[in-house]
Amino acid sequence: MNHVCGRFAPSPTGDLHLGNLRTALIAWLSVRSQHGSFVVRMEDLDPVTSSVEHERRQLADLATLGIESDQVVVRQSERFDLYRDAISELESRGLVYACWCTRREIRDAAAAPHGDPLPDGAYPGTCRSVSDAARLRFEREGRRSALRLRTDGERYAFTDQLVGLVGGPVGGLVDDVVLQRNDGVPAYNLAVVVDDHLQGITEVVRGDDLVASTPRQLHLHHLLGFTPPEYAHVPLVLGADGTRLAKRHGAVTLDDLAERGIGPTTVLTMLLASIGLPAASTTSTDTHTAAGQFAWQEVPRTPWQIDEATL
Repeated sequence: MNHVCGRFAPSPTGDLHLGNLRTALIAWLSVRSQHGSFVVRMEDLDPVTSSVEHERRQLADLATLGIESDQVVVRQSERFDLYRDAISELESRGLVYACWCTRREIRDAAAAPHGDPLPDGAYPGTCRSVSDAARLRFEREGRRSALRLRTDGERYAFTDQLVGLVGGPVGGLVDDVVLQRNDGVPAYNLAVVVDDHLQGITEVVRGDDLVASTPRQLHLHHLLGFTPPEYAHVPLVLGADGTRLAKRHGAVTLDDLAERGIGPTTVLTMLLASIGLPAASTTSTDTHTAAGQFAWQEVPRTPWQIDEATL
């Protein structure tokens, strides 16, 4: 049996809320139930919103619930050369082109009718064949170009641990995804593929808001000669008002809850109960006990809504 390696990869842009912690816990329990290893990776590509302090607090919160990395924590901000090497490989095969589109232009173009429906937020290929005159105009205007992947109508379907078959019989359409932003920062979809490969990740557990990005990542895995991981997209946690959990809902972080007298053992008990596992008595031992009882068939396929009294 091949060794299982899972990961949790937050962006260090603020404290982890209950939804983040629940996803991390599920990822950790799944790996431990298979006697595998677990990796924490910091997706700190954005130098403006990410910070070392947020990273420190996130790692501390994970450790409080018994979730720790088996490897040194990797930071994407320190791996730009690896991502650019991957872009160069794709570029050498004629699979990369420059894009000068603004966000508004992309929105307007995506809203126009197309012969083949594009995924939400997909790029319709406006800059695939930019004229020399247009290039000169963009340069005079001071526009900086992003780098995009040139696709050719590829489609990918995959079987998700929770969602089931994604993409149907024909698969989800892959668009010309950004590989490098116009500020020179490598893009998320590329970085996560490179990192999952280099870190030997075989199982990815993450929120189901990322389902739509998976065909893009599968295509990049294919182009770069990587073996993609298995995926499990967990339904999101909702606030008492039925919307996606956010800071506006009140006490949604460990510190918020501690101020209300709700300690980590109670939080862990609540999280375990939300995925069909027995209550915790101590955070230092019960995550390991719960790992022996974890089963994907018990994890709900619908969002978990937080009780108003908790928040």
